[in-house]
Amino acid sequence: MNKMTRRRRTLNEALRWASLFLQQHKREPKVAEILLQHHTGLARADFLASLRDSLTCEADEQFIKDIEAHAATGVPIQHLMGKESFYGRDFSVNRHVLIPRPETEELVAGVLDYLSAFDVNRPITLVDVGTGSGIIAVTLKCEQPAAEVIAADISAEALAVAEHNAKQHGSEIAFLQGDFLQPLIDRQISVDVLVSNPPYIPYQDKETLSDTVKNYDPGLALFADQEGLAAYDKILRQAGQVLNKPGLIAFEIGHQQGDRVSRLIRSQFPASEIEVRKDINGKDRMVFVQAK
Repeated sequence: MNKMTRRRRTLNEALRWASLFLQQHKREPKVAEILLQHHTGLARADFLASLRDSLTCEADEQFIKDIEAHAATGVPIQHLMGKESFYGRDFSVNRHVLIPRPETEELVAGVLDYLSAFDVNRPITLVDVGTGSGIIAVTLKCEQPAAEVIAADISAEALAVAEHNAKQHGSEIAFLQGDFLQPLIDRQISVDVLVSNPPYIPYQDKETLSDTVKNYDPGLALFADQEGLAAYDKILRQAGQVLNKPGLIAFEIGHQQGDRVSRLIRSQFPASEIEVRKDINGKDRMVFVQAK
């Protein structure tokens, strides 16, 4: 789009332009509304009530810049806004961490279901393995304040984001840097609950992903060897040195990995009870393991 129009545009005019512009560039038109609401700083109800109002020149310029950037490169709108909502809370995100997905909210909800029935006469200790932005660890701490929560990641940059998010939400969490569960093993820390959304996309599937994902989400958080199973294999091999029994393991998985991840679990925890749970779209997405 050219530089500033001769008069200030209304929100509705800006929205119509952006939606059409994105559609012409084969991007999702809904992005226009999300970004415009972000740049106006209005809650949704106020935003809808203000569509006939004029945009400030500063907001319009930044809105145009972001729309054009997303259309040209696929840069995630979460990176443009610097945040994403998860389980009713806003979390800071950047290029060092995976952008939260709705499916992971279902993983957290499942863990909370299991925790409600957890039978221990002391505070529960749980670890979020490969914490990334810290959404799982922080959310579980917010929802279960009495729990002792540990968050581990091999990436120092990701841990910096996670620590920021924990501070923003007033969550007291222990952050450890290392390869999956190794920092807990080194410190002889045991846990009751192990939660992880590890990298699970096979490298050969990279070209099937959208540019928004493959060019902006960190590869460390997306891809794994062994046809996407390497992270599960390593975590489960380490888990025997860390997990109390009875204990809970909760994984997010690829929608075709339920059977194979279950076999890996059986090899390390043969007496466990395994539940493969589907997501809201009817696809296998979570595995819950009651280890005995």
